[in-house]
Amino acid sequence: MKALFLLRHARAENVVAGSSDHARVLNERGQEESRAIGGLIKEQALKFDLVLCSPAARARETAELVIAAAGLTSSLREDKRIYEAPPFRLLEVISEIEVNANAALLIGHNPGIEELLKLLTGRAEHVSTATLARINLTADEWRKVADAAASLAWIVTPSELAGL
Repeated sequence: MKALFLLRHARAENVVAGSSDHARVLNERGQEESRAIGGLIKEQALKFDLVLCSPAARARETAELVIAAAGLTSSLREDKRIYEAPPFRLLEVISEIEVNANAALLIGHNPGIEELLKLLTGRAEHVSTATLARINLTADEWRKVADAAASLAWIVTPSELAGL
């Protein structure tokens, strides 16, 4: 059984006219959200064999803050396909995870993260910024995820955690 964790990047600065969406960084609230989710990961003793991340600045910053707050030693891999990806593109990325990895964290963007969660589990859940979801998969290999049974084990938002 594989465990896929989905994390939408934390809250970012608003788009400024003439600037790149790709370059948007986290605002102060987003930094707090990232650290809170990292704290939850540490508290729950969650471990990931791999962290996959969009190369967008806000996703990368979310990943770095979560990893630091959680004390993770997971390898971090950026994949440009995650940025603005529809769910089938995200499935493509997931299907390429090494077979020996049992737990992976994917950090990306909406609507792709929300749509992927629904595609895999059949559950329509709102995925606000810095929301973390755990999906349990029956697949024994990541390349089989699209055809495997999946269930949403839990979903948590930063606002549900103490201090936010």
